[in-house]
Amino acid sequence: FLIGDTRHIIREAAKKSCFICYKLGASITCCETGCDRTFHLPCAPDGECVTQYFGAYRSFCWEHRPQQAVQARPSQDNTCSICLDTVENKISYKTMGCPVCQDARFHRHCIQRLALHSGIGFRCPCCLNQDPFMTEMLTMGIRLSKRPPSWESVQEVRPLGERQGRCDAGTCLCPEGREHVEEEGPWQLRLCSSCAAEGTHQRCSSLGNSTCSWECNTC
Repeated sequence: FLIGDTRHIIREAAKKSCFICYKLGASITCCETGCDRTFHLPCAPDGECVTQYFGAYRSFCWEHRPQQAVQARPSQDNTCSICLDTVENKISYKTMGCPVCQDARFHRHCIQRLALHSGIGFRCPCCLNQDPFMTEMLTMGIRLSKRPPSWESVQEVRPLGERQGRCDAGTCLCPEGREHVEEEGPWQLRLCSSCAAEGTHQRCSSLGNSTCSWECNTC
């Protein structure tokens, strides 16, 4: 975009209200012809909207988002193949499935987290299919990472089984360096509550003493 075009887009977005939170500044419009629903990107999950992070980066509202054609099976135990917690007994925005093996079921947030950590190794957690599965997940709004799997990069840094013991914050404020860790106080190390593959000093991520959990940028 040219500068003039960008300014015009910003002015137009400022006039539009998000159909989810009803506040102004909604810059995303559903790509379905004839649909004028607009929304903020952070509001998309609450409104069950889908943004495809490839090609033209198209976005769709809850009514016009792509739907999976995975069929429910009588033997399905309605358990997420990733976190092993219960999922809905039907395919929906929050509950997705593998289009290849038709058996795997998983929460949207679980498969999104797996996609970011798996990187170029992303595949179905059950049948291990990659290409058709990846294409389906992209279409359904799952963001993928082009980097190697996070567990491979972690193994390059430290031996397998060794606990993460350094600060991975963008800017480490500790005068003793990233490897310095204390039992209490501002240089206490907090591990990501989801992957435990990255850590941060309490002060480096502005965490309070009462903060119980922290998640890295990947999660």
